[in-house]
Amino acid sequence: MKIFCVGRNYVAHAAELGNEVPDEPVIFMKPKSALLQPHAPFYYPEFTNELHYECELVIRICKNGKYIPEKFAGKYYDAITAGIDFTARDIQNDLKEKGLPWERAKAWDNSAVLGEWVNLDTVKNKDDINFCLYKNKELVQQGNSGLMIHPFDEIVAYISNYFSINIGDVIFTGTPAGVGEVVVGDILEAFVEDDSMFEMEIK
Repeated sequence: MKIFCVGRNYVAHAAELGNEVPDEPVIFMKPKSALLQPHAPFYYPEFTNELHYECELVIRICKNGKYIPEKFAGKYYDAITAGIDFTARDIQNDLKEKGLPWERAKAWDNSAVLGEWVNLDTVKNKDDINFCLYKNKELVQQGNSGLMIHPFDEIVAYISNYFSINIGDVIFTGTPAGVGEVVVGDILEAFVEDDSMFEMEIK
């Protein structure tokens, strides 16, 4: 299983972090060990003092492929959910200033959270999917797949030019504006449309 992530895929989020809007997808990866297992507790990591949530739509790969034309990319994923790409922002900022890779800030154990999968056959329009995140019952992030700079099919095709994609791989497709800090005791709940995908506590 591989966990692909897309950075800076919403204009407003790129702006809030002071980043340029990319011409092509920004791809990074998390190891399998980054996936928080279902029903496992999430503990605030000891190595950061500034842990941020980044709520995203996540798609699930259902077919093996390589060098996939964009017009056929929709056949390679079959489900969607909401997820969180947790980021140690203080570490990331330090690494960025030094021009170093981000793995220590993004790819640590349990840094990727996935909700319940929704079959894409039940989604009316994959280019108009609303999702949001609540922190302690307060809305903190909301987005729509139609606002992505690089939509699902383009992302899948692009990734497949560099990496084989395999059944069970997942792609975090980018976070909208509104990322922010969490502390111990916070409750996060993510929705796709009106359906809750997961609820979790920071311990």
